[in-house]
This record gives sequence, structure tokens and C-alpha cells, in this order.
Amino acid sequence: MNIIGIAACTAGIAHTYIAKEKLITAAKNAGHNIHIETQGTIGVQDEIPDELIKSADIVILAIDVKVSGRERFADKKIIEVPTEIAIKSPNKLIKKIEEAISQ
Repeated sequence: MNIIGIAACTAGIAHTYIAKEKLITAAKNAGHNIHIETQGTIGVQDEIPDELIKSADIVILAIDVKVSGRERFADKKIIEVPTEIAIKSPNKLIKKIEEAISQ
């Protein structure tokens, strides 16, 4: 599965980057490709390239705030969760996504 997403927390510091790392680890351990953009205090990092958006099966928005560029995913399946879910239960989230995609 090809997964893309954005991580962004209220403060734009710790939870943004922890959520990104947890999602990447969980997805890779499950055998998936993943790219997570962050929108934190230092701005947008690891912006998702257009070719990854086109090939994405699902978009994860692990966010606690409004994010920019959401319109890029208009024709994609989106799962939106708080950063806390991505941090505390990343494996469960990936499993839920796998089940949703297979239906």
C-alpha cells in the first residue's frame, strides 16, 4: 500500500515529529510505502511530491490543527486522526487502514 500524510500538532513541535516517526515505523514494519509531510513551527518539511499523491492509496492526516494544502488530496481516501492516536497506537491505525482499503 502507498500511504501519504501530514502530521501537525497545536504547538508544531514535539507531537508533529513524533507522530511522523511512529507512522513511518508502523507502516514500514507492515510492508507499506509511506511519506509523511510535517507542518510545524519551522514550516512545511518533506512536502509530498505530486507523483506520490497520484499513486497514494490512502492519506493519513494526523493533525490537531488546520493544515495547508489539503486540497491536493481531493480525490483520495482520507483518514483524519489526532496526533495522539498516531503516537500511541500507530500499529492499530495502520491495521485499521489496511482493513478499510480491503473492503
